[in-house]
Amino acid sequence: MSFEPFATLKYLSLETLRKSGVGVRTPIWFAVDPARSLGSGDARLFVYTEADSGKVKRIRNNGRVRIAPCDMRGKISGDWVDARAEIVAGSDFPYGMRLLNKKYFPWKQLLDFFAKFRPHERAVIAIMPAKAWK
Repeated sequence: MSFEPFATLKYLSLETLRKSGVGVRTPIWFAVDPARSLGSGDARLFVYTEADSGKVKRIRNNGRVRIAPCDMRGKISGDWVDARAEIVAGSDFPYGMRLLNKKYFPWKQLLDFFAKFRPHERAVIAIMPAKAWK
């Protein structure tokens, strides 16, 4: 399945897996990589979070995730899609942050401003269709 159902949405639910196999769902902001078609196997979505968050630890342990459309409270409004996630570095980190800043302007900038008073390292996560990893 492609990522096309996410094209116009504000939130998605990201389900990461604990070592026990139990899923943990988190509603998150995301940005679409415009350089890659959402209908293709190389589609890519970017999300960001604190580098020491549980979802980052779970993704480092197991990159298999599921995503589904949801509202800001995490209420699922569509089908789940199997995907793979990885923590990005290098030029993909600022690229993903720019896409998120653009999509969620001015809210993300406001949150970033207040985050300066409680500094934490950030992580950018790339989410790709599961078939792109086979």
